Amino acid sequence: MISPIRRKPTRQIRVGSVNVGGMAPIVVQSMTNTHTQDIPATVAQIRRLEAAGCEIIRVAVPDHEAAQAISAIKQQISIPLIADIHFDYRLAIAAATAGADGLRINPGNIGGVRKIQDVVACARSFQIPIRIGVNAGSLEKDIIKKHGGVNAPAMVESAVRHIEMLRSMDFHELKVSIKASDVHRTLEAYRLLSRATDLPLHVGVTEAGSLYSGIVKSSLGIGMLLYEGIGDTLRVSLTRDPVEEIRTGYEILKALNIRRRGPEIISCPTCGRCNINLFDIVEQVEKALLTSTLDIKIAIMGCVVNGPGEARESDIGIAGGDGIGILFRRGEVVKQFPQEKLVTVLLDEISRIQPQEMN
Repeated sequence: MISPIRRKPTRQIRVGSVNVGGMAPIVVQSMTNTHTQDIPATVAQIRRLEAAGCEIIRVAVPDHEAAQAISAIKQQISIPLIADIHFDYRLAIAAATAGADGLRINPGNIGGVRKIQDVVACARSFQIPIRIGVNAGSLEKDIIKKHGGVNAPAMVESAVRHIEMLRSMDFHELKVSIKASDVHRTLEAYRLLSRATDLPLHVGVTEAGSLYSGIVKSSLGIGMLLYEGIGDTLRVSLTRDPVEEIRTGYEILKALNIRRRGPEIISCPTCGRCNINLFDIVEQVEKALLTSTLDIKIAIMGCVVNGPGEARESDIGIAGGDGIGILFRRGEVVKQFPQEKLVTVLLDEISRIQPQEMN
């Protein structure tokens, strides 16, 4: 199915090997929560993120040791790396020199114009882009005073000010993010910003919270923006293992039929007719297929009588009850077996599926 969503055209930039903006696929990214100075731990986490589908990774650079670690980290990963910089412009220069594929800065806290010029000159020299990151919690005092507080118009004015500053330095390899922890403010800010610039936008709801609240806020905020055609790259912010951010990001894209990566699992919510531990079965299958890129729809149902019919649109599925397990394809039962083999039989069948079979 082709998505009915019409994306707003934006300028395209390149982050390492990944195109961002224009009509390039919407990029899913995350940020490590290891200490960047701990190179083995950071590399191990990035590799897990790569396996889950992360396409760009960002690392915190709080000091020069972290900046210097980028060189060793880059040699051991396969995706572009962005250095996240606050307050000290020298860290941006050090990170770029160490091989970062991009810089994320908030010009409002990086220092005066001369320091920003030095960062821009460095980025130009290494031919890497800059993301202007504006957060609701770090707006300039004069803008807050002008707008009577921290609100969407104030955030957009801050972003536009920084965009114009860097463009006045003849630097145009830019993307922009403008985040708040409040969904309404985030939506309003991105809508205004999208009308004010043609630069590619990195979307997300910052400080979204723990797993459940974070997924809900991000799904609403990011999902609504993407549905309106706004957004070229995204990060789901969760107080959780960052692999969950990647997983959630792709689920948002999949639900909107924008991008598909990996299986879609449908399962019944269970009722009094369910005689199997469906919760545990679904969790086992999800974990087993976490890194799969096979584009199929899998049904896991709790009733052998109604399950296949209710999940007729699935490519493959299982159902169980009263000691019996069944495997079905597109609603038709193809195999019966002992109930305790439900997960094993399903995963074995999926392992035999070739990508062309689902086309």
